[in-house]
Amino acid sequence: MTIARSITMIAIAVGLVAQMTPLEAQRGTTTAQRGRGRGRGPAATTAAAKARLKNPAALKDVAPAEYRAMFDTSAGPFVILVHRDWAPKAADRFYNLVKYGFFDNSRFFRVVPNFMVQFGLNGDPAIQGPWTSANIPDEPAKQSNRRGLITFATAGPNTRTTQVFINFKDNTFLDQQGFTPFGEVVSGMEAVLKINAEYGEQPVQPLIQRQGNAYLIKAFPRLDFVKKATIEKPPAKPRT
Repeated sequence: MTIARSITMIAIAVGLVAQMTPLEAQRGTTTAQRGRGRGRGPAATTAAAKARLKNPAALKDVAPAEYRAMFDTSAGPFVILVHRDWAPKAADRFYNLVKYGFFDNSRFFRVVPNFMVQFGLNGDPAIQGPWTSANIPDEPAKQSNRRGLITFATAGPNTRTTQVFINFKDNTFLDQQGFTPFGEVVSGMEAVLKINAEYGEQPVQPLIQRQGNAYLIKAFPRLDFVKKATIEKPPAKPRT
């Protein structure tokens, strides 16, 4: 059985609750500073922001043709340049997730050396829950899954929601399996490669879905995490 085929079978078995990248049920990792991981990220999300994040249908902003998403993480900062023409639906979804704070304080819960790092499960189950079935349709791959490119995870046709992965190396075998890159790491790849891989694929995705960061912090305290993700403001136009 090929790797890609085994991935699909696992995805079907776990169901939509278990979004994944190409190798099997989602899991994760992360490591914070000296105690690399006990940090709980920025100040608690406001009630209004939480309410907004619980309604995926309301987050429908159209992304610019290109934009930069800046990630401040416990492993160091990195920047992703998103190209909307590569995959418009993916670019729009990612834009909204970053803009409205979905990734803030979320863990890198699956790290496979020489393959990829995966994240995109919110640490609050009340926020994550509504996104479980907020699928976006598949899009044809215009780029290959090269080193540094970011792609949405999938559990089968038309099941992309919030989980993404960054390729550690060229993973071109994913190109024909529904994994469509939409952006690239343009700075800070060294930080991406430093994300703690000691827990590998141990974190159990259904438990992350149900218990959020409470589960991950207790069971995998050194997971690295996103402190804050933001959309870079475009430079001001010079006055004429």
